[in-house]
Amino acid sequence: MLHYTTSEAIEFIEENDVKFIRLAFCDIFGVQKNISIMPGELARAFREGISFDAAAFPGFASPDGSDLLLFPDPTTLSILPWRPSQGRVVRFYCEIRQPDGQPFPGDGRFLLRQAVRRARERDLTCKFGTECEFYLFQRDEAGYPTHIPHDRAGYCDIAPLDRAENVRRQVCLTLEEMGIQPERSHHEQGPGQNEIDFQYASPLAAADNLTTFKSVVKTVASLNGLFASFLPKPIPGQPGSGLHINISLFQGGRNIIETEKGVHSEISEQFIAGILRRAHELAAFLNPLTNSYARFGEFEAPRFVSWSHQNRSQLVRIPAAHGDFRRMELRAPDPTANPYLAFTLLIHAGLEGIADRLTLPPACNHDLFTAPADVLAQYELLPGTLHEALEYAQHSAFISSIIPEPLLSSYLAVKAREWETVSRASDHKAAEDDLYFARW
Repeated sequence: MLHYTTSEAIEFIEENDVKFIRLAFCDIFGVQKNISIMPGELARAFREGISFDAAAFPGFASPDGSDLLLFPDPTTLSILPWRPSQGRVVRFYCEIRQPDGQPFPGDGRFLLRQAVRRARERDLTCKFGTECEFYLFQRDEAGYPTHIPHDRAGYCDIAPLDRAENVRRQVCLTLEEMGIQPERSHHEQGPGQNEIDFQYASPLAAADNLTTFKSVVKTVASLNGLFASFLPKPIPGQPGSGLHINISLFQGGRNIIETEKGVHSEISEQFIAGILRRAHELAAFLNPLTNSYARFGEFEAPRFVSWSHQNRSQLVRIPAAHGDFRRMELRAPDPTANPYLAFTLLIHAGLEGIADRLTLPPACNHDLFTAPADVLAQYELLPGTLHEALEYAQHSAFISSIIPEPLLSSYLAVKAREWETVSRASDHKAAEDDLYFARW
């Protein structure tokens, strides 16, 4: 991906028949928003920012109720390939600043930059790669999404059983045009379920790429008359959709997640142990919907706080890989997580594990989906409901030290209302559909 400077971005706009510019940012839940400006406004946007109503977004309002400002990040310039080639549309991700020019402390991109800076102070560099699953559903005659899967194919099936291969191909080619490199794609286990994986990148680039990916999937599906859902468990009894987060840890330019023959560096073990220690407190941010917890304990989605080298039933596993591809894979998160907050918290949890010199517990070599009760009793359960996850987050000094007010209180309050809405409903599935299905 080309990284433009401010002057290069302005020159690109002038020379490539760009007519509309989208200034993109995410709310505290990771949902992408944007304001469109005309090319003549771009120089002012770089210089002075473009204001928006902060009070319209939970957790964004400043104490005096002032507007916030969007400053485009020139390194994130990307053409939207599905828009016309004449009168092009481009997109920038933006920094959010306060009227006095200071960074807005509730901006997820700002929080992630701070986490990356803290790691760099320890001569550590994190790389993130994501494996994101989603479902494709048919639409009705009016264009509204239905719960009818696009196909009835299974894991790695091919056409004609797999009816989504052209959709995945179109998604991957669109991402390539936008400078994002998919690694692989395939049909997943569920009917209408698909997966696309990415090359690892810096934490901020990986979060931006994932946000772009979800937008591209939604757009390409719509152009094909389909609805793409990132809901963690859209079909009861079928596999849920996960967001597996792969983290590589470099020190002195060397990947230290694993050395050789299963022997880990002490620092990498401490980093993983830090994430395991905070797993309960992280859940409200890695699994933010009531629907998220229906996925745990089924179809390889973890239920316990454990790790292993290969077993896919664990919360963390270290896959077979070599060189720079050595990594830890966190298997609990789902695609509705805000990637900026999720990556921020994971980095801080890992760094805390290093600072506290935590010891990584022994690897779990049991299949925890079939293990007897005496084995399962050795491991802590992940939160079983959003309500339980919110309780952990609410009382976590770790979380409150990283996520500032009023972002944290607003986030937890909205999620608590979602829990109340679903838990009090006579039909929990219908209540979740009303809250989430069309949105995610």
